[in-house]
Amino acid sequence: MAGSTGKTERVLAVLWPAFGMAGLLEALVFAVVDPESLTWFGGAPLGLSRQAVYTVTFFIFWGVIASASALTTLMSRRSAS
Repeated sequence: MAGSTGKTERVLAVLWPAFGMAGLLEALVFAVVDPESLTWFGGAPLGLSRQAVYTVTFFIFWGVIASASALTTLMSRRSAS
């Protein structure tokens, strides 16, 4: 059971800071960008509500930041051993 606690702590050590930074990044981005003015690459409007755009972009930001943090953690563990 002790092994899973250490793994859980490592996962949370990546996810919690990433969560906070995703929230901060979303606040900074949407202070400048209006979600309703966003379009797809072809120029068609997204067709999503503001709340849907906020939610989707938050999870994208969180995933990208968590992935970068996890890769950094993984690479630092391997170089230390």
